[in-house]
Amino acid sequence: MKTIQQSFPELNRALGCEVYLKREDQHKYGSHKGRSIPFLIKKYFKGERKKFEDGTDDIGPTYNEFVISSSGNAALSAIHAVQAHNRNNPEKISLRVFIGLRIDPKKLKMLTAIIEDPKVTLEQVEKPKQTAFQLEKENDSIKFLRQSTDDNALLGYYELADELNRIPNLQAIFIPTSSGTTAQALGEAFETIEPSVWGGEQHPQIHVIQTTACHPIAQDLDTGVEKTDTSIAGAIVDKVAHRKEHVLEVIKKTSGSGWIVTDEEIKQAQDLVKDACKIATSPNAALSVAGLMKALRNDFKYDGVVVCLLTGM
Repeated sequence: MKTIQQSFPELNRALGCEVYLKREDQHKYGSHKGRSIPFLIKKYFKGERKKFEDGTDDIGPTYNEFVISSSGNAALSAIHAVQAHNRNNPEKISLRVFIGLRIDPKKLKMLTAIIEDPKVTLEQVEKPKQTAFQLEKENDSIKFLRQSTDDNALLGYYELADELNRIPNLQAIFIPTSSGTTAQALGEAFETIEPSVWGGEQHPQIHVIQTTACHPIAQDLDTGVEKTDTSIAGAIVDKVAHRKEHVLEVIKKTSGSGWIVTDEEIKQAQDLVKDACKIATSPNAALSVAGLMKALRNDFKYDGVVVCLLTGM
């Protein structure tokens, strides 16, 4: 599904460069995770094709039972994807969503409200990720949907790269990310496609945006920021960042960077987008604009187009 990518004159004037907002918050599956999670479900439902050293290939095991550990965009996308599949296919699949005991009540209400299929369940547990992992380990018919370690998740974002590549003179992309999956995927995708069909001369810079509460990737590039216990952008939670080395390599190749933003900077970005574009954004979506604002303050200059991903809730 293509999402809106639009420039706003007042935002451009305020920032001093041409900015496109990529409205992944308008994706039919709720966020940018709608690019990847449904892709994984479809791939594992049909069976993953595996190639062997002798040149032969085969279809791996198929799954109709999935689990996911998430209290945000990934869970939202998984619920939508499974329910859409079950509405349109005779062979049903199931999904168990594990969330923590201290989930934001607003998120809990939102996730509960969209569940309409008895094959989809939402369970609060003390350790969501460990619970999902243990279920997969104990039962080989269950697949744990985990973007942070599954390289198949990268492939779902290639269509996003193709859409972005159609923006004239694309120069940089600012990406709010927790595990780094989206940033790695876009960086690798742009290596496989020609620079912008509208006249771009090189692949765009990749910039990673994280918070003062959680920044395992950006901390290597943005130093001197005081760490906090929490952030209003609560979707950035991956403190391990298995993809860190890959993401840092992508950033280096594209001459991008990583940025750690404060709650105050996030609120300023929300206010700017609301005033200039008449769009209300979540703190998580506003991270990209906050990152661009910080990059501009740190002497990054653009004569081409900059894209800010508004990722979702």
